[in-house]
Amino acid sequence: MIQDTVQHEPFVVEVWGKLAGVVLKKGDAFRFLAIAPPFLELDGAEFAKPGLARLAAARLDPHARASHTFDEGRSLGRASHSASSLPL
Repeated sequence: MIQDTVQHEPFVVEVWGKLAGVVLKKGDAFRFLAIAPPFLELDGAEFAKPGLARLAAARLDPHARASHTFDEGRSLGRASHSASSLPL
């Protein structure tokens, strides 16, 4: 049996220049550890890929919602149930 010996560095998540949190490898998933509001809602959430955590955090940032319009037909991905159910 081959064991995964690769060390995974923390992945820093920034949204519009604001530090949102870090993503750490945890088993087969990547866990988001929030640093500040409004990202605390995602604290402890697990994602299949580190980039999905950043997308979920971007959806929570009021700056992103207020200043950017998204097409209703486009998707940012379904990173987690709680993040994907939030209005843009």
